[in-house]
Amino acid sequence: RTKQAGLPFVKVGEQFHEFYHNHLPFSLTEAQKRVIREIRQDMGSGRQMNRLLQGDVGSGKTMVALMCCLIAIGNRYQACLMAPTEILAEQHHATIRSLLGNMNLRVALLTGSTPTAQRNETLRATEAGEIDLLIGTHALIEPSVRFSNLGLAIIDEQHRFGVKQRAKLWSKNTQPPHILVMTATPIPRTLAMTVYGDLDVSVIKQFPPGRKPIQTLLQYDNKRA
Repeated sequence: RTKQAGLPFVKVGEQFHEFYHNHLPFSLTEAQKRVIREIRQDMGSGRQMNRLLQGDVGSGKTMVALMCCLIAIGNRYQACLMAPTEILAEQHHATIRSLLGNMNLRVALLTGSTPTAQRNETLRATEAGEIDLLIGTHALIEPSVRFSNLGLAIIDEQHRFGVKQRAKLWSKNTQPPHILVMTATPIPRTLAMTVYGDLDVSVIKQFPPGRKPIQTLLQYDNKRA
């Protein structure tokens, strides 16, 4: 907290306000609003954010992540979102593009199966600062991926990545970006990181209206249909 200075996100920014007032498809839950305030306070505190966002499937973590990316973009920084599988990365890309609608933001997808020509153009545009939000898989931590000014790195299902893999995102900017890791299932290592102060924690305990509650069942072999 005292030795690692953080990138200064001094404002919420026009992109956040435009999305909130003109594109948000539903009202945020109080839990989502509280978490966004916590993250906003971190990113404006002058120190580097290292925060865990925990919430069950369907609690609205992706929406929180997008709005945090908009804060970074509003402060003239780039953002990236790394997911453990191509299917999840593609899902995030499609969802976020749909939510942003006709907003003037440049969002790109980079995975292991991205065609060579498209990949080269994405790498060029990212390094030139022409991409605002880059979504992808482990491909994001490859040496060939260079950002112009990365300010926020988000890691979804962070327990699926190794410590060194996550740390590679720190080297994507001269001054390490703010880090937000997300999970629905904290594992013992994640819990240890929170206990010993390596991560601050935000929890979404409230579901958007109309969402069915998550049921976790223990099924024995002799009870199988």
